[in-house]
Amino acid sequence: MDAKFSAEEHYRRGCELLTDERCPDAFEHFRAAHELERSNPRYASYYGLGLALVERRFNRAVELCRGAVKEEFFSPDLYRNLAQVHLVFGFKAEAIRYLRRGLMIDPGHARILEDLQDLGLRGQPVLGFLPRRHFVNRWLGRARKQMGLEMEGAEAAV
Repeated sequence: MDAKFSAEEHYRRGCELLTDERCPDAFEHFRAAHELERSNPRYASYYGLGLALVERRFNRAVELCRGAVKEEFFSPDLYRNLAQVHLVFGFKAEAIRYLRRGLMIDPGHARILEDLQDLGLRGQPVLGFLPRRHFVNRWLGRARKQMGLEMEGAEAAV
């Protein structure tokens, strides 16, 4: 790592590399940014995300990301990082919960909306008076999907 870079430069380069899906390289920049400015919640959050993606250290990654969210609770990107950490380890319901919290702050956050879309959509049951898992609702839901009918009131699946 180049010692001439500021924490912000390391952070920016890490974000660029993460966008290019070069996680190990991005992680090194996030680590450097965090080491230079340990008090910055954004750097801690991205360092935590790197720990999850590269070193697979769930406990430390969650600790860093949760701490960052507590300090900067108004940043949807930090909630998204926390959600991604949970997704890396297969905790989909928790990830959706944090993505929704991020949307409460910024309802139009494109990347969070994209993440929720990628996780899948569920429509309302065809017959609202029957449980979602009732065989009639399941059969009608499949038929509706095959016919390509719009799903009104679709929401993120858990």
